[in-house]
Amino acid sequence: MYFNPSWSHAHSAFAVALFLWYWHETRAGRSTIQWCVLAAIAGLMLNVYYANAMMLVVLAAEAANEYRDAFRDPQPGAPTAARLFAKHALFVVIVAACLLPTFITRYVVYGSPFESGYVALRDWAWRSPYFLAVLFSANHGLFAWTPVILLAVAGLCILWWREPRVGTPFLAATFAFYIFIACYPDWAGISSYGNRFFVSLTALFIVGLSVLLDRVATLFRSSRAAFAAVSMLLASLVLWNMAFMFQWGTHLVPARGPISWSEMIRNQFFVVPREISAKMQDYLFHRANMMKQIEERDTEQLNQTPER
Repeated sequence: MYFNPSWSHAHSAFAVALFLWYWHETRAGRSTIQWCVLAAIAGLMLNVYYANAMMLVVLAAEAANEYRDAFRDPQPGAPTAARLFAKHALFVVIVAACLLPTFITRYVVYGSPFESGYVALRDWAWRSPYFLAVLFSANHGLFAWTPVILLAVAGLCILWWREPRVGTPFLAATFAFYIFIACYPDWAGISSYGNRFFVSLTALFIVGLSVLLDRVATLFRSSRAAFAAVSMLLASLVLWNMAFMFQWGTHLVPARGPISWSEMIRNQFFVVPREISAKMQDYLFHRANMMKQIEERDTEQLNQTPER
């Protein structure tokens, strides 16, 4: 956000977190007013970033359980199927109304309210998604570039097992978002550190990582030992990722396309420690010149990249 403030990803992370928080806070018994507020938050979330539509799977999973209970085992005081449908219909209407600014601007810019400016849906890789590449590719693979997220996903699986009423919607939304990005032709994000699309799921990853660390802590005899072990693990991941981010930001590794893992690992231990001090001084005292150098190097690498 600091270097590219026009990008939506930080705003998207906030909007998704707000939506998930309010959904969780009201899930025990959502009033009509609360449904309206949740719909307005969902509209904001979709206005910020189209891919966040996958987060509505949280509501779909919740609705599936509610309709099942309404038909199979209705309880006194529980909402009927007709009442559930009325509230869901109200939600859809409010979301659609909140999306009017986006529809209008798309119509003005592109001539159609449903044109996004991105690759047309008919040209997506629906028949051959990039399932493994999205996660493990040297070209901004999610787990390969940001391994802590693998731990977070493991934690979401534990949450699904322990608390299915919350864990199932969270895991389903994460999986839906993953499938959506895996079908996108530019799934790697072209130029970004790691896979920038998944920044939207920051809140889910934090919850998953917290659950996993809580489970790991039970394996130790004392809270002090658990704290020390977890701290060492997280500190190692943070330091590794910060050094990797430094490589990407200063173009020690290509900003676009796949990288060489052997070169990246060598840089982590031998190049980054040597250069980071000088770059930090430039960042603090000569930032404009530093940004100019980075942009020039980025342009040079872009011109050397063959067209697809």
